[in-house]
Amino acid sequence: MIFNVIINKIQNILRPIYDNSFILQKIDWLIGLNIFLVIFLSTVAQSDTIGYFALFAVLLSVIKILTKSGEKFEMNLAEKFLLVYFLFVIISVAGSSLFYLSLKGFFKTLTYIGFYISVIHYLKDNKDKIKWIFLAFCLCACYETVFAFLQNFGAVEEISGWQDMSHLNPEEVMTRVYGTIKPYNPNLFGGYMLSIIPSFLVIPFIFDKTKLLLDWKIQPVLIIIALFFGLLSTIALVLTGCRGAYIGFFFQIFVLITIIYKLLKPQLKKLFSGLVGFAALTVSFIIVSTASLRARIFSIFAMRTDSSNSFRFNVYHSCVQMFKDNWLLGIGCGNQNFREIYGLYMKTGFDALSAYNIYLETAVESGIFAILSFITFLGLNIFKAVKFILSNKNMETIYVLAALLSIIGMLTHGLVDTVFFRPQIQFTFWLMVGIIRVVGIK
Repeated sequence: MIFNVIINKIQNILRPIYDNSFILQKIDWLIGLNIFLVIFLSTVAQSDTIGYFALFAVLLSVIKILTKSGEKFEMNLAEKFLLVYFLFVIISVAGSSLFYLSLKGFFKTLTYIGFYISVIHYLKDNKDKIKWIFLAFCLCACYETVFAFLQNFGAVEEISGWQDMSHLNPEEVMTRVYGTIKPYNPNLFGGYMLSIIPSFLVIPFIFDKTKLLLDWKIQPVLIIIALFFGLLSTIALVLTGCRGAYIGFFFQIFVLITIIYKLLKPQLKKLFSGLVGFAALTVSFIIVSTASLRARIFSIFAMRTDSSNSFRFNVYHSCVQMFKDNWLLGIGCGNQNFREIYGLYMKTGFDALSAYNIYLETAVESGIFAILSFITFLGLNIFKAVKFILSNKNMETIYVLAALLSIIGMLTHGLVDTVFFRPQIQFTFWLMVGIIRVVGIK
C-alpha cells in the first residue's frame, strides 16, 4: 500500500525522536491505560468524558504508528468493507442538507472507528492484555449488578417504571432498574449488561497454569466464581425489563449451546442435551410463575396491543419512508440530524430520537451501499470467529467465543433499539471486534 510507504518514510525521519524518548517507548502503556479508562468510566461518566479518553487513545496510536518502525496498516477482507462503509458515510455527510449537524455525527463515527484501529494496534503487541480487558468488563458487571439489586429492592426513581401498564394488574408491574449508566435508561443498561456478561466465560481460564500462577486444582473454584457472578449479572439484566436485551440474551445462549454441542465428544452430547432441556424447563417455570416477568416477556408478542410496540411500528413506517426518499446516500450522520429530518415524516404524536433499529438507522443515515457494506463487515467477522472457534482448542478460543457472544447480543438487541450507538455499548462493540480481529482473523 502506498499509504504504508508514506508512513515508513515518516518513521525513518522520526526514528531518532522515538529512540531517545522514554515516553514514546512506553506509549503502549499509555494507550492501554486509556482503553481501560474507557471501559471503567463507561459505568459512571457522561458520554463526552468517555469520548475524550477514547480520542486520547486514538491520538497516542497515531503517534505510535508515525514514530515506531515497523508499524503499518494491514486490512483483511472484512476491514475493506468497513472502509467502503466509511467512505459512503463521508459522501452522505458531504451531501447532507443539514451539513453541520451531520458533521457532528460524523466525528462520533470517526472516533469509534479510530478507537477500533487503536485497539488493533495495541492488542497485536499486547495479546496478554486481552484477558485483563475481559476481567475489567467482569468487574464492571459486578459493580452494576450491586446497584441493580439496590434499585430493585430499595427506593428507585420513577424512571424505572417505563412500561405500558394499561393492561397490567399491580402484581404484573415490573420495577425496571437502570444501574449507573448515563443517561439513566433501563434499555441502555440492559444493552450494556448484555454486551459484557459473556466476559465471565474467560474467568475460569484467566490464569494460565503453564506459568505456575495458579495450581490447576483451584481452577474449579474459578468456574464457581464465574457461574455465581455471571448468574447475578444475568438476574440484573432480567431486572432491567429490557425486552430487546431478553431477545439478545436468548440468542447468545442459543449460539453458546450450539457451539458447545458441536465441540463435545459424541458420548457427552446426550448428557449435555438432557442438561439443556432441564435448564430450559427450569427457566420456563420461573418465567411462568413470576407475574411481572411473565407479563413483560409476553408483551413482546402483543404487537400493536402494547403501546411501546405500536410506537416502534409507527417509527419504523416513517423511517422506511425516509429511506425510500434518500436510499442512495442517506440523510447524513447523527441523531440530531436524524431528529430534524424525521420531523418531516413522523406521524403526529410519535416523535423519536432514533429509528429503533440500528440497521434501518444506518440505511437512513448513509444509504443502501453503506448498510450493505457494514452488514458484510459484520457477517465476515462472525463467520471467521465461528470458524476459528470450531477449529482451535486453546486459550484464544475462549477470547473469541466471549467476544462473538457479546457482538451477537448487541446486534440482536439492535433489531428493536438503538442504544447500540451509545458510547458505553459502541466502544464495547469495537473492543470485541478488535479482539476477534487480533486473535481470530488474519
